[in-house]
Amino acid sequence: MAAHACGIDIGGSGVKGALVDLGTGEFVGDRVRLDTPTPSTPDAVAEACREILDRLGAGSDVPVGVTFPAPIIHGVVAFIANLDKSWTGVDVNALMLRHLGRPVTALNDADAAGLAEVAFGAAKGVSGEVVVTTQGTGIGSAIIVDGVLVPNTELGHLELDGHDAESQASAGQKTLQGLSWEEWAGRLQRYYSHLEMLFSPDLFVVGGGVSANHEKWMPLLRLRTPMVPARLLNTAGIVGAAYEAARRTR
Repeated sequence: MAAHACGIDIGGSGVKGALVDLGTGEFVGDRVRLDTPTPSTPDAVAEACREILDRLGAGSDVPVGVTFPAPIIHGVVAFIANLDKSWTGVDVNALMLRHLGRPVTALNDADAAGLAEVAFGAAKGVSGEVVVTTQGTGIGSAIIVDGVLVPNTELGHLELDGHDAESQASAGQKTLQGLSWEEWAGRLQRYYSHLEMLFSPDLFVVGGGVSANHEKWMPLLRLRTPMVPARLLNTAGIVGAAYEAARRTR
């Protein structure tokens, strides 16, 4: 595996990139951030990615991984919510090859965060099945089995008590509904018990802003599966994208 790789995290408000040390998972130098272009068309965003690579000084031999807030199926954007609708059906590798002059590895942002936690974070060294969930406005998810990603899981959209799970158990709903930690933990108990029944994982890793307050709610849950807070937080998408790009170009 290369010593360094580049990760670029594309979101609705910003496009962020950094070089990543693949031995430690830490950034090499500073992160570069650009505002997401308006409109956020594929060509405009690809040009933002090119500018980030130029500013980072990423040579042509540096693997590049790119994350999206969307399912990526065999390199193609299945559908999109937070970027211009013209992204739907786009072959990311072909697009980036035109603009960057090099291939990239494209993956879902929650998948990238999950890989980062397994490679460098809270799940490093854990064998078997790891389920990573990111708690925010919704619930993102990643499943990694013995280091291998099961891509594009949408565990926030499991049906729970007749509802979309993230409409009941996300951190966003805790804020929106003014739930106490105890009230929210009751909903999390139902959600993570359901995941436990379906997948029998060896470890849950929970990211998102609420992971900083894990001592207020994790001890309230009664699960067979160990649960730990994520460690990489805001760097996870970039780090996971870089890591996966390096693995695929070995």
